[in-house]
Amino acid sequence: MGDSPAPLADLRFSLAGPGRVGASLGRWLTAAGAELVAVAGRRAGEPAWPDGPLRILLEDLETAGQDLLLLAVSDGDLAGAAAVLARRPQARVVLHTSGSLDASVLAPVRGAGTAVGSLHPLKAFPRPAPDPAEARGVFFAVDGGAEARALAHRIAAAWGAVSAEVPPEARPLYHFAASLAAGGVVTLLATAAEIADKLGLPPEVARGYTELARGAVTAARDTLDAGRPLGAAITGPAARGDRETLRRHLEALRHVAPRDLPLAVFLILETLHQRE
Repeated sequence: MGDSPAPLADLRFSLAGPGRVGASLGRWLTAAGAELVAVAGRRAGEPAWPDGPLRILLEDLETAGQDLLLLAVSDGDLAGAAAVLARRPQARVVLHTSGSLDASVLAPVRGAGTAVGSLHPLKAFPRPAPDPAEARGVFFAVDGGAEARALAHRIAAAWGAVSAEVPPEARPLYHFAASLAAGGVVTLLATAAEIADKLGLPPEVARGYTELARGAVTAARDTLDAGRPLGAAITGPAARGDRETLRRHLEALRHVAPRDLPLAVFLILETLHQRE
């Protein structure tokens, strides 16, 4: 019995915006059997990756006859890119990768049989992630027309990812919550490291904080897998109701890092709310 065909072997696509997100998703698509036809960006004549096609200018990109155009430009450039792409025939489906914007930003491209939608990975890309194993278990937010949504769900399933519709009215706060889950966590770690530095502690303490955060995130994931609310995974003196330790924390902050006092109070109150 032969091997099963690649799940996206019948998909021909082009990529516009070969940055960290675009290059990663493009790699995942080809790993699942899709054929990459062209890569478009702001500069022509550069390879998107060593064995990839030559990059062409976005203004010259025409993807008519293809199944998908994946548009992975920054949020601020998305409307302008859609207007440029609308000047030429494009693929059957165009999907953008923004989390904060919905499919309506691609309105200029809609028409002549082109369906539009979004496929937003709820994943940080500090660097390109070419290994398709990185896609497994990642949540993808989907919206748009029926044909675009169907293709987005199919792609996510081929990657072993999870997908669900996040409608336009939910996009701003969905994206804000995503920034809390990623950037917010790093902001808190940076604040913890800054306090350690003000105390004259060695750099190894900051690394210790990152390992502590790693363990907390693992515990949070295990809590969700067990069907319990995330708040049940919160630890620390506020979660335990240890008022004396909290008093000492706040008093020390007053002397060493008074700017962080409002943050500390907010986190205490939010912990109490999440543990209710």
